[in-house]
Amino acid sequence: MDFDLDENAQELQRLAAGLLDREASPARLEAHERSGDPYDDKLWKTLAGAGLLGACLPDDLGGAGLGAVELAVLLREIGAHAAPVPAYASLTAALTLARHGTGDLRARLSALAEGEMVITAAVREPGGELAAPATTATRAGDAYVIDGVKTFVPYAEQAAHILVPARTEDGEVRVFALEPGQVALTPHPAATKEPMSRLSLEGVRTGADTLLGAGAHETLLGYATAGAVATTSGALDAALRLTTEHVKSREQFGRALAEFQAVTMEVGDVYIAKRALDVAMWAGVWRLAEGHDDAAEVLAVAAWAACDGALKALYTCQHLHGGLGLDVTYPLHRHFAWVKHYAHLLGGAEARLDAIGALVA
Repeated sequence: MDFDLDENAQELQRLAAGLLDREASPARLEAHERSGDPYDDKLWKTLAGAGLLGACLPDDLGGAGLGAVELAVLLREIGAHAAPVPAYASLTAALTLARHGTGDLRARLSALAEGEMVITAAVREPGGELAAPATTATRAGDAYVIDGVKTFVPYAEQAAHILVPARTEDGEVRVFALEPGQVALTPHPAATKEPMSRLSLEGVRTGADTLLGAGAHETLLGYATAGAVATTSGALDAALRLTTEHVKSREQFGRALAEFQAVTMEVGDVYIAKRALDVAMWAGVWRLAEGHDDAAEVLAVAAWAACDGALKALYTCQHLHGGLGLDVTYPLHRHFAWVKHYAHLLGGAEARLDAIGALVA
């Protein structure tokens, strides 16, 4: 049995890693943070020019028709480089819209492949439960009226469309493609310094043509969870590399830190947490790509690993760096912020355990 990525995924990984090594250097990230821009538009267009933004979109939308595994490959590299682009928000929403959208709404995704558009999804609500939103959509003639609150929506102000899950009167959760002008946006602070918004949906009226096809919510949850754990996996991998190099070169009492048994054991714990997350993540995204019924269960396990073991591992990385781990001029703080943010976006460890229990039961 071969557990390696196939040729397409490996080529995508090499392309993304090489491009981001050049275009998302620490100096470039620092310059972006000083600029105050919501994202690095030049990097966004460079990713598009290399075919990376369209890699997972269907052929008829200017993409390469790849799937969930390749999405994870790309977002893992984005996380490893802490690249300030709306890749997670746009790509997870775009794959949902490509599968369940119709007409002009779907056709506009070609602009995303060209780096000319951002879209996002509002999967998080107060309380941490992703699968059972409290937001409602009530039929009103040929339209729907949506009421509820969404939190920590990335790049909502910059997005052309915001995918909003809401529960209809028949009890089903459907997804609506709204525009930022239809909702009230309040800025949320985020650890990653990305623009986040709270969406207030009070009597928002939207046409039936903004309703995505049946099954869109399950698709969105699958991609949103897979993307979040893949991004976390990349961030943790980069943090482990930084920490390993630090303990090899940092000396104390005339010896490298790596020579102390307690240090090697802690680095080993970080490696185990990373491998546990990777195994669950790749197993989950493969099942998602192949359409297996247990994909949601395995991705829920991966999400718990991202919220629990991965976050604890980042605390260990900081501890092993001493005061340097808290220095915002040192790159470790970005990886810590990204893992912390995605753990919150996923609802936290306890919420993910509850989700696993509900799926298994």
